[in-house]
Amino acid sequence: MQDRSKAPRRLPSVPRHGVARVISKMGLGSRTQAAHWVSEGRVRVNGRVVRDAEFPVRQSLDRIEIDGRESRSAERLVLMLNKPRGVLTTAEDEQGRATVYGCFADAGLPWLAPVGRLDKASEGLLLFSNDPVWSARITNPESGPPKTYHVQIDRLPDAALLADLGGGVLCEGERLRASSARCLRSGDKNAWLEIVLGEGRNRHIRRLLEAFDVAVLRLVRVAIGTLLLGELAKGGWRMLTPTEIGSL
Repeated sequence: MQDRSKAPRRLPSVPRHGVARVISKMGLGSRTQAAHWVSEGRVRVNGRVVRDAEFPVRQSLDRIEIDGRESRSAERLVLMLNKPRGVLTTAEDEQGRATVYGCFADAGLPWLAPVGRLDKASEGLLLFSNDPVWSARITNPESGPPKTYHVQIDRLPDAALLADLGGGVLCEGERLRASSARCLRSGDKNAWLEIVLGEGRNRHIRRLLEAFDVAVLRLVRVAIGTLLLGELAKGGWRMLTPTEIGSL
């Protein structure tokens, strides 16, 4: 009878992914940046120069070098920015318009990517991280924290409007709704609402309000989960603490 205790163990298979994708997952740069490094001949896999961004590698087994230095997964970093109105959430703009990266361009920071987005006209709390796996969990509507916004609208809301925002509307094939909506304060002709979203779609709040003939005058994200924008100055930024990162 065969002694199974002495049978060789099969090692678990490690999936292979394109080298540019793996470099990005390690938090060393965006996939676009990594693809440029590969095409420039700056990347070696197991001592061999590769020039194909889709060259298959095993992250935990193959040795990846960039500019002759062995690369290891970077320490997770998360930065919070008070995004000013009028700047784009992108690394660069073909028309030369201001982007969020101008807020910390001279700080000598490693590569960081936006965690979600705020459109050009919106402002407030925006996160950046070098860990795309963590970022995906934060932006996932099932696992990510809720986002809270203060929104100035061009009319005085009534109970019916607030109920409609919570009930939602079908817009271009997407169900848009607020997890909660309440009036913060009102003046003679306009008011500020607090709107909480459990998921964020493209221009979610603007499209939701437009469906009820309500225009947005200002839109400020003030919280992500328990993380508050607080008194951070417009255009100001700071690194999150490990406790703050864990709370998200």
